[in-house]
Amino acid sequence: MANTKSAIKEIRVAAARQERNKSVRSFAKTALNKAGSSIATGSAEASHDIKAAISSLDKAAASGIIHANAAARKKSRLVKKFNKSVAE
Repeated sequence: MANTKSAIKEIRVAAARQERNKSVRSFAKTALNKAGSSIATGSAEASHDIKAAISSLDKAAASGIIHANAAARKKSRLVKKFNKSVAE
């Protein structure tokens, strides 16, 4: 348990940051899953979903919620999957 006033406050601040980051991370994951499923089904909206997923990943990386390299890796794999589905 925290012993000082500053440590107690830091616990509160960390909890607030965690809640804020959780919603951004969840939104990015949802956009990524939606884009992946639209690619798998061959939907006409796949390119729109990919743009939304890339945008959400970029926003999460810019604010430091996910690592920039992790965002780049996820975007690369998503676009690679899309290009493969288009080529077929």
